[in-house]
Amino acid sequence: MGARLPTIESFPALRAWQRKALVEYLRRRSEDFLAVATPGAGKTTFALRIAAELLADGTVEAVTVVAPTEHLKTQWAQAAARIGIQLDAAFRNADLHSSADFHGAVVTYAQVGMAPQVHRRRTMTRRTLVILDEIHHAGDSRSWGDGVKAAFEPAVRRLMLTGTPFRSDDNPIPFVTYERGTEGLLRSRADSVYGYSDALGDGVVRPVIFLAYSGETRWRTSAGDELAARLGEPMTQDLIAQAWRTALDPAGDWMPQVLRAADARLQVLRAGGMTDAAGLVIATDQQAARSYARLIERVTGEKAVVVLSDDQGASDRIAAFSASEQRWMVAVRMVSEGVDIPRLAVGVYATSASTPLFFAQAIGRFVRARRQGETASVFLPSVPHLLGLASEMEAERDHVLGAPKQREGFDDDLLERAQRTEQASGELEKRFEALSATAELDQVIFDGASFGTAAQAGTPEEEEYLGLPGLLTADQVATLLNKRQAEQLAAQRRRRQTGEPAPAPQPAARPLSAAERRVTLRRQLNALVAAHHHRTGLPHGKIHAELRRRCGGPPSAQATIEQLEERIATVQSL
Repeated sequence: MGARLPTIESFPALRAWQRKALVEYLRRRSEDFLAVATPGAGKTTFALRIAAELLADGTVEAVTVVAPTEHLKTQWAQAAARIGIQLDAAFRNADLHSSADFHGAVVTYAQVGMAPQVHRRRTMTRRTLVILDEIHHAGDSRSWGDGVKAAFEPAVRRLMLTGTPFRSDDNPIPFVTYERGTEGLLRSRADSVYGYSDALGDGVVRPVIFLAYSGETRWRTSAGDELAARLGEPMTQDLIAQAWRTALDPAGDWMPQVLRAADARLQVLRAGGMTDAAGLVIATDQQAARSYARLIERVTGEKAVVVLSDDQGASDRIAAFSASEQRWMVAVRMVSEGVDIPRLAVGVYATSASTPLFFAQAIGRFVRARRQGETASVFLPSVPHLLGLASEMEAERDHVLGAPKQREGFDDDLLERAQRTEQASGELEKRFEALSATAELDQVIFDGASFGTAAQAGTPEEEEYLGLPGLLTADQVATLLNKRQAEQLAAQRRRRQTGEPAPAPQPAARPLSAAERRVTLRRQLNALVAAHHHRTGLPHGKIHAELRRRCGGPPSAQATIEQLEERIATVQSL
């Protein structure tokens, strides 16, 4: 006797985007369907509802889910079992077929790539729906992509899911439709799109507040030269890379100061209504992860859970942490994508990974909303490329084939290898030696806008931003950040006034550095945008987007002095 069919009536109510996408899917009845939905939106529930519909009406007899990791296999099987679909998460290639007790199996892309013929036979034996979770992974290697295509070409239906920007390479993704755009490049086409901005408006995801920390860094090159730079100032890519890595060094002061600030933010969220809120540090490699865990224990007095690899105990540790009251977890790769820990609300981006794909995956761990008003806070180095990604959280991306590729951040290839083996890369250590680094809050980014001026770690100015209430709507976040910035500027003016003797002549103003000019111009631009918002009611993000459309250039966090001046002149003329 086979597994009983799921009962559609027992399913939980669908969200509006899920209902709309389900209607579109059932209307089309096409072999392939690509759904792009922001992390935390409910892609799993949507896919399982489609599986239930197709099993119930006899379109398919079996379901195969392909996931990126072993942990996600377990997560998929548990979610399916809750609504009456039994999936075998323990299926191995040597098994050839699943037991009749199951509706199907959950496998990984690596599993399929190793033995595509096994999965092709399974797919041909019974009419099958294949759910390809985070489908961009099918392009991770030629063997994976070819394996997925060979294994599941005979499937009756294929449902592709992704929640992050598609790949930055030219590996075509199997079963995804590409259309030639006006620029002559092939661009992936989704059948259903539910972006972060849509989900934020519906209250499905949390607003994300990015707290960017700069600071002074010193390091020694392989030639023995000592260099110093301020993180976040305009520099060459090599200097940015070395300053960035110096800041992330566990032996310096930058990481302890940022972890202390992140834990303070976490305690504010817990005291303000998110009583079980938790934090996650995303590290580059095993060595750094263990060092960060020791720092957390020293700073907070509480041990952190360390998750290093896809080993057998990793899923258990994640599940135990998800159900516990522990404050901090440190991970390299396990929770960068797909893993569901809804209580994660504070993140520390302590990795050199800088691709839009990885960044979106990482931030996606913090956005899942459980109730109205929850916010997420992510601490990150004040690196121009990361600031740009933070400013463009709401951007929707497609996979483009043939576009010129720009190397982003630094050492992405080395990081990819570290992600696979989770071992520290000796190549990086040979290049230079980190000497010291200090941290200060450079700016706060929300809804594409930058707020605040530099504030030393541990000062009242920093505490003003760390102390933002944890339960706020997106509009309330923007209002409070504007208020905090105005108070900060007023306090600075008062200190200048009270600190200067009245009869003494004013000293000649010293020339501002490029970094100081950019801070001043960003502050002026944000004040003008806020004033325009109050006049028109337009969201800050839309005003900034319109200025970028008219003037060109990157988000304000990355903009040059000349670009900021042009936007100031433009917003004054609106």
